[in-house]
Parts: sequence; C-alpha cells; structure tokens
Amino acid sequence: MMNAKIKRVLINILFIILAFTIQNCVFPLLPFLAATPNLLLILTFSFGFIHGKEAGMFYGVLSGLLLDLFYSGPFGFYTLIYVHIGYVNGIFTRYYYEDYINLPLLLSIFNGLWYSMYVYVFRFLIRGRLNLPYYFWNIMLPEIIFTAVTTLLIYRLFLSASRRVGDIGKRRDTTIV
Repeated sequence: MMNAKIKRVLINILFIILAFTIQNCVFPLLPFLAATPNLLLILTFSFGFIHGKEAGMFYGVLSGLLLDLFYSGPFGFYTLIYVHIGYVNGIFTRYYYEDYINLPLLLSIFNGLWYSMYVYVFRFLIRGRLNLPYYFWNIMLPEIIFTAVTTLLIYRLFLSASRRVGDIGKRRDTTIV
C-alpha cells in the first residue's frame, strides 16, 4: 500500500516537472499561440480535486516553488496562490466522480480567473496600471480559454495515469498472501 502511494507521488512530481518544462520552454517557442495554457494550474487543481486538500496543497507548494525559483519577484508569490488553489479544490473532493468532466472544467475556468486576477492585482494594479478591460480581453480571457480547453485533455490523461497507478497498488496488495 505504501509503495503505491510513493509511486503515485513520484509520478505526480514528474508530471509537475514535465508540465513546468513544457509550459515555460516549449509553449513560448510556438508562434501561433496567442496565450499559453497554464499546465501547472491544471495539475494543481486536479491533484486537489482528485486526492483532497492535503495533496492539493502539497502539489501546489511544488508548483509554486518551481515558478518562484525561475521567475523574479517576491519569493512565495506563486506558491501562495497555488497552495490556495490546491486547498480550495480539495474541498470539492467529495463531489469527485471519475467520469464527470463538467465540474473540473468549471473549476478550471474559475481557477484561471482567480489566478489571473491575483496576478493582475499584485503585479499590475499595485504599480498603477488600471486598465483592467485591456488586461482581461487580451491576457486573461485567452489564457483562461486555452487552459479550459487544455483541461479537457490533461485531466483525462492525469485521470488515466492515476487509475493505472492505483490499479498497480491494488494488484500487489491482493497478491500478497
């Protein structure tokens, strides 16, 4: 049982590192993307939604620390928002059904809006940039749409991987006599 949990955590950490790498190294090189989907946001809220508040907060810390280490600004800026996203989405664990995609899609849109407003308030509004309609239409909305569409793909992929890791742990537990 413990080996399955350790494998799940290690696979999820690999997912986070892979998502961070794709989000920051591959997506900026694609010239046809007006905005990039926030893969770390998708994974953080998915971990929280599927595995609960504690897991959501743990993976939120990992995602936030990766962003804090590689971007300038006050240390802990991204960690704070990702921990909150993981925790709040962990509250919805009791409404979790494996094949139910509507709630994760709505959570993706809400989390994208929450994340974008957080960045706007603490990165732009404080510095006197008050043009919220421009920021909303040109930055927030395209990113939220791309993140929601990407959620449909990533969430299914993550759910499939999570099921496989759970099945491996169950098979090993039942074969031990």
